[in-house]
Amino acid sequence: MKLLIVTVVEEFEKEILRLFKKADIENFSGSDIDGYKNHTSMVRTASWFPSEKGRLESSLFFSFTEDKNIDMLFKLIKEFNQNLETNNPIKAVVVPIERSI
Repeated sequence: MKLLIVTVVEEFEKEILRLFKKADIENFSGSDIDGYKNHTSMVRTASWFPSEKGRLESSLFFSFTEDKNIDMLFKLIKEFNQNLETNNPIKAVVVPIERSI
């Protein structure tokens, strides 16, 4: 069992849920998060609230799941990201679980 963590911009939330289903990942948790990008041009501008300009409404999902499900999801995410017209791909990481109860 491993911990799968996925982040997506709000625009792709329905798509990642569809991909989870295709990969047979039925048990997961999610949360709304704010994503930020620090662009060089933003850093150069003098602003009292620079973080507001780079804020993206995003979602974070995580699941404790098996390798076969993760392999399928990564394949599906890779295919999805190859056809994107934006600079906000779906991102995923896997963390091994050393112990669990």
